[in-house]
Amino acid sequence: MTVQRCLLEMGWGADLHGGDYTKAAQRAVQNALQHVSLGFTAPLGKSATDLILDVTIGVSEPNKVNKQAVADMFPYGRQKNIKVVKGGLDIPGGRGDDFCAVANAAIVLSLDV
Repeated sequence: MTVQRCLLEMGWGADLHGGDYTKAAQRAVQNALQHVSLGFTAPLGKSATDLILDVTIGVSEPNKVNKQAVADMFPYGRQKNIKVVKGGLDIPGGRGDDFCAVANAAIVLSLDV
């Protein structure tokens, strides 16, 4: 069998106050998932459980994202690969150390066909 890319979806999310990169990453994933319907698996004799997920998150400080918390958002998939890279955006807030953390997410769903 060969792993075949079936879907690419992108999203963005932000933690408006407090600069929580995990929260921003989760919101980016949630935004991307709002655009996905997985009806394509059944005609291939597969289910959402068979999917391989490759998720890339971009934030200003990648080491501050809890990858397991992001992976736990997916109710499907036999393999969940979460990668966090330098990206996103930090926007200074109006008070002291407060800032808005912006994250981008790219989700690739693949099947072994």
